[in-house]
Amino acid sequence: MNNEKLISDIENKYQQTGENSETYLKGLLHAKPITYWDYVEVDTLLSLQRPRTNFKDEEIFVMYHQVTELVLKMMVHEIKQMVFDPFAEHIWIDKINRLNRYTSMLITSFDVMKYGMNYDDYNTFRSTLAPASGFQSAQFRFIEIYLTRLENLMNEEGRKRLGNNPSIEDYFEHIYWKDAGMDRKTNKKSMTLKLFEEKYLESFIALAKKVQGNTIEDQVMRMGNCSDALKSKLKEFDHMYNVAWPIVHLETAQHYLDLKGENKAATGGSEWKKYLHPKYQQRKFFPSLWTKEEIANWGSNEFQTTTNKK
Repeated sequence: MNNEKLISDIENKYQQTGENSETYLKGLLHAKPITYWDYVEVDTLLSLQRPRTNFKDEEIFVMYHQVTELVLKMMVHEIKQMVFDPFAEHIWIDKINRLNRYTSMLITSFDVMKYGMNYDDYNTFRSTLAPASGFQSAQFRFIEIYLTRLENLMNEEGRKRLGNNPSIEDYFEHIYWKDAGMDRKTNKKSMTLKLFEEKYLESFIALAKKVQGNTIEDQVMRMGNCSDALKSKLKEFDHMYNVAWPIVHLETAQHYLDLKGENKAATGGSEWKKYLHPKYQQRKFFPSLWTKEEIANWGSNEFQTTTNKK
């Protein structure tokens, strides 16, 4: 592109926005060159670790969870486009492939948690984190809401408690993750759950209302005859995110909380052995793509693998 054409294109760009192109061109004369550290905000990013103790591995713990939140943000970025922008099937397959790669990162990165911290140090500094818990990751909940109907976020006991024609608010009263911080017999909530709901519950309900009838699952069901290739990718993501990742999380928790048969409590106070297992959570994003037998045995094979590893 020659200089005259380039200048003409720049002028046209700013004319279309009602701006004076000369102002912007003059500004370029004084603009500093962009650098990697400014563009990526490296100094800010590396200053965000603030451990609460002097144990060296606590900083690893903090950074690991920050990396996880960034990966979840990449997933939200892709999922929002699928929910709100119409796509051809081949673009959906590309998006699901991205989600599968991100989920694979989450699964394999758990080795950082499992083998990257001193056992005794971790079991000491973790007590300073209560009542904070990874359970309180709002992005994890946003992903669920974008991806599937709320009825798929009920475990068996939650479905029994739901009345006829439940509202969105009703679903959130009985959603599976509340069982990690609530005694269903007394309705007493843990501090972890109380703080989480105070900060995010209204946002969850608002998002659920916004995407009602247009979740990824809703769109897949409307497609009806989507290709085997797309179905395969969706099932791969469903299994990786809702079975393989929770199982790795469970194995890591066992490594630190039950390695010596001590059955330590989670910082959020949940019954972690029960809560973390996919057989208990029963979370599935695309149940219509699975057979009755696959649904009945959700996570069973992985459970056997986990038991054998102990």
